Amino acid sequence: MPAEMTGFWAPVALSGDLPPATVIPARTTAGSIALWRSQSGRVAASADRCPHRGMRLSHGFVRGEALSCIYHGWSYSQAGNCLRIPAHPGLSPPETIRVATQKVEEADGLLWVAVGDPAHQPPALAGLVPLRSLTVEADIGAIERAAGATLDARGVLETVENSQAVRLLLVELQPHRTLVHVLVDDGATPAERIMASRAAESLRRRAESLQGGIA
Repeated sequence: MPAEMTGFWAPVALSGDLPPATVIPARTTAGSIALWRSQSGRVAASADRCPHRGMRLSHGFVRGEALSCIYHGWSYSQAGNCLRIPAHPGLSPPETIRVATQKVEEADGLLWVAVGDPAHQPPALAGLVPLRSLTVEADIGAIERAAGATLDARGVLETVENSQAVRLLLVELQPHRTLVHVLVDDGATPAERIMASRAAESLRRRAESLQGGIA
């Protein structure tokens, strides 16, 4: 995604990948995230590390409106404060016990996490919906070269692959690794969705080959 001076929004997952009362790992250039949805449907992004013993919170579990570490069960709210320490049930955890959090927005079937402090809301995708996600072992530049196209202001790459229009929303994960969300028209037929998915796979192979040639 193109970065603004103050920050940007990273589309880290599809909404459908995160049903209520679940947690999954995600990543931006700022680091690893525990992305979770409460039982009532609210989405949160917490640093993927419990301050108690350093266990990954993405290995934990969601009960009600809290995310709990799988190691000793310490529970955290969406604001990041510790709610409960099972070994000390009568203790009100001090405010100093906290997990860092990042802003999250859910729009157009995607979960967007703020990196820094973006000046605007996530970009609108104007009638496009996500089909699937895939990780490409190549940087954004290699994907652009493979596609013969460049990202627009939304971070979307539009090209044609084997006579099939392809629209990809790209976000850098780390050097030489890019998360790609395949987008299709809201009214795309099953056949069009299959063709778009295959076209994206073809582009992935070409981009990884290009990256390998310059690594």
